[in-house]
Amino acid sequence: MKMPLITTKLYMPPLHLNVVTRQRLIGLLNEGLHRKLTLISAHAGFGKTTLTSEWLMGCNRPVAWISLDERDHDPARFLSYLIAALQTIERNIGAGLFLLLQSPQIPQIESIVTTLLHEITAIPIQFVLVLDDYHLIKAGPIDEAITLLLERMPPQMHLVISTREEPRFPVARLRVRNQLTEVRASDLRFTYSETAEFLVNVMGLHLSSENIALLESRTEGWIAGLQLAALSMKEQIDVATFLPTFSGSHHFILDYLVEEVLTKQSASIQAFLLQTSILDRLSGPLCDAVLGQSDICSSLGQETLEFLERANLFIVPLDSERRWYRYHHLFADLLRQRLRQRFSSTTSEGKRIVAELHTRASIWYEDNGFEMEAFHHAVAANDTSRAAILVEGERMPLLFRGGVVPVLNWLESLPHEEMDARPALWAMYASALLMTGQMTGVEPKLLAAEKVLQGFEPDARSRDILGHIAAIRATLAVSKHQSEDIMAEAKRALEYLHPDNLPVRTATSWSLGYAYHLQGNRTAATKAYHEALSISEKIGHVVITMMATLGLAKLQEADNQFLMAAETYQQVRKLAGSPPLPAACEAHLGLARIFYEWNDLSTAEHHGLLSIQLAGQLEQTDRVVAAQVFLARLKLARGDVSGAATMIANAEYVARKHGFFMQMPPIAEAQVLILLQQDNLTAAARLAQRHDLRILQARVLLAQGDTSAALAVLEPLLAQAEEKQLEDERLKIMVLLAVVLYALGDQVKAAQMVKDAIVLAEPGGFIRTFVDEGITMKRLLCDAAVHGTKPSYIEKLLAEFKPHHTDSLIEPLSERELEILQLIEKGLSNRDIARHLFLALSTVKGHNRNIFDKLQVQRRTEAVARARQLGLL
Repeated sequence: MKMPLITTKLYMPPLHLNVVTRQRLIGLLNEGLHRKLTLISAHAGFGKTTLTSEWLMGCNRPVAWISLDERDHDPARFLSYLIAALQTIERNIGAGLFLLLQSPQIPQIESIVTTLLHEITAIPIQFVLVLDDYHLIKAGPIDEAITLLLERMPPQMHLVISTREEPRFPVARLRVRNQLTEVRASDLRFTYSETAEFLVNVMGLHLSSENIALLESRTEGWIAGLQLAALSMKEQIDVATFLPTFSGSHHFILDYLVEEVLTKQSASIQAFLLQTSILDRLSGPLCDAVLGQSDICSSLGQETLEFLERANLFIVPLDSERRWYRYHHLFADLLRQRLRQRFSSTTSEGKRIVAELHTRASIWYEDNGFEMEAFHHAVAANDTSRAAILVEGERMPLLFRGGVVPVLNWLESLPHEEMDARPALWAMYASALLMTGQMTGVEPKLLAAEKVLQGFEPDARSRDILGHIAAIRATLAVSKHQSEDIMAEAKRALEYLHPDNLPVRTATSWSLGYAYHLQGNRTAATKAYHEALSISEKIGHVVITMMATLGLAKLQEADNQFLMAAETYQQVRKLAGSPPLPAACEAHLGLARIFYEWNDLSTAEHHGLLSIQLAGQLEQTDRVVAAQVFLARLKLARGDVSGAATMIANAEYVARKHGFFMQMPPIAEAQVLILLQQDNLTAAARLAQRHDLRILQARVLLAQGDTSAALAVLEPLLAQAEEKQLEDERLKIMVLLAVVLYALGDQVKAAQMVKDAIVLAEPGGFIRTFVDEGITMKRLLCDAAVHGTKPSYIEKLLAEFKPHHTDSLIEPLSERELEILQLIEKGLSNRDIARHLFLALSTVKGHNRNIFDKLQVQRRTEAVARARQLGLL
């Protein structure tokens, strides 16, 4: 049985306006369909919903209707209902968004609404969306979502909002732009003729014109008051005596009449109304469960609901099959007030009775698969044990199924004594804080749990809680990239966790894989990620499925399996949904690195910017800095040295401010490359030495002309990379080593090193690794092509060496001039260049003059800078 949360039609007692008034109001509403918004605003009981229903039943457009309640202020819940309503118009709309809305940390509201608007634009028909009882929404993010919806609404869509209060979004702006149709209380009040028609023709009362006028005056045309008065007068013998006592404000009138109406019902109906008032939505079986086997209810739940509908007792069917209903909000409020007055406020026995009603509702909801509703009623019953069991879930905790906000709110409301009696609640509290990014509050909750557990007898349950505590600490360490702490806590968690606690165990397996990954143990990391992926897919733990897949993609990238890694990163993007979960920033950053290596710099930049955008939605993470470092390297590859320097300086500032020390080595690597481009070799050498960047130390030594020292650095690094099977590091070292050997004059070894590197790089399609080495690598590749090594791949590589932006040159540089220019860049003197190329010193000076003339510069440093701007270096 599925509980409806939306309906496209709302069945209520019809609003009996006279013909002229009906035609006037419905005509007004029809005329406003070309505008963006119809706002129907009046106090409770003015017939807003009924008018809207009658109008739209005669409208030629399909209608999606959402009946809101006070729990719909949660953005994820509201957006889920919005998408479900729109799917009654277009079945597949928003299908990719449901997964996101069930995640612990949903994306920004703006991105979800923007995606939804894009899909709405494709709907080929005109339609109406109704938000009924919008005054129950008290959440700023939802108001912002509606504002955005109105600003960008496609012309085929029309929004209707029915509310008791003035909306908090900018209605005045819409009014000025003629984009608003308004129906207010003054438009909805019954006139004398409408009052007479309603009381006589609809309610079947025989009243004098004086009595009708009196009632119309006392109610001020308030429709709900008229209906309640009519129900009460049906049971009155002396109406003339009753009416003079009928006075006061709306609140007191309604309070009095509900008492009159209730007292005229049978005992069984009164009991039914009061006891089922705890429910937001009613069905026959649910009502039977709440009422239990008591003799006070003589009718079955479904029969009673149908009787209440026939009797116009403020009940609203939610589907055409009459399976689900709700009470009119105003009526439900008063029934609940009466229930509290009769039971909760009197004796402890009364409070127990109300709690029992909620417990029965909770049990029924749980048995029928509505765990979140079951949890809400367990909380209302103050049944902490039951609520805790429901939070943990039979297979998957509510925390992992979109329930983190209500669970966290409940935990925050519990006194410490309740938490201490159930130490598992402290662990849940810590987990909820972790999932919502409130890192500083996590450890105190874990310490509280451990303190309480010291007084418990060791058993399977307490061990499982200790395992959960360790698992949470492992995840905390993941956010700080502390491999040793992750490893210690993850192993402790797996030792203590119950074998059946699969959700936490699979999250711990992923944490362990991340620790192995940080330590460079790629084999163990792969095994842990696969284990986490296997379990998470079986139990439906989508977040861990995505994170484990992401870990495998990174390992594939590190193993130079770029095609496979790119495919896996794309799989992560699909798992992240649309718009994506913020954690998808890692997938975009991985794709950015791969497309950079494939020399598709535009696509690489696109993914890099998306990574920054998504990472910005996460709290206390260094992912924005990591993406900035990549984009700085990208700017450097395009010759924008100053832009790269500015970006990397900002990245360093953020990293130091927030303590993201894991990002300092990558930042230093980029800074060394920038300093090399700026010919600041001394600063580059000092920085590479300080951060122990061995490959970059060799690159600086090469630029300084100390090729022997560069060779001494690289050869042991290559041996270590081969021993540890670090394929990505191995390829980088081999390519640079080939350039060093060539500079040393050992062309035979250099040629062999390039051939070996080509064989290693060809399956992954590497390009930038070779191209970034400049003219020397181009010459080595030409030599390799002559010897028939991977000819098609080398041809592709050589094609990428074409100089860029050379149109502004008076005359292109020759091959020899480009070769000399590269040696100038490396800091070699004219005499060193002559010796290196076996040329006369005067010949080198002549080439220098030609280079300076073609580049239109005066000095060597200017020549290097200009050549970089033109993409020659």
